[in-house]
Amino acid sequence: MTTQFDQVSVIKKANLYFDGKCVSHTVLFPDGSKKTIGVIFPSSLTFNTGAAEIMEINAGVCRITLAGENTSNEYHAGQSFSVPANSSFQIETLETLDYVCHFIDA
Repeated sequence: MTTQFDQVSVIKKANLYFDGKCVSHTVLFPDGSKKTIGVIFPSSLTFNTGAAEIMEINAGVCRITLAGENTSNEYHAGQSFSVPANSSFQIETLETLDYVCHFIDA
């Protein structure tokens, strides 16, 4: 996991979801790809995906249940998980989560 992104553009306006429980900023890369960098405060939320995603955990602890699964997996700083396109996942943040969401082109 890289600790910084160089030569990028950042959208100033924050993405606010779930009454401010999730706050992120969009980062645009020269190759046309994008990522979001943000935090999710302790909560239990369900996210829907358009594109496939890899969620990289920088700090915090969460439990993830992917759509169609009955069990959750716990993730900590330094770990990541993948979510398929056109799907969803439930996230329970046990402590404030610092993350990077990598969107994967089809």
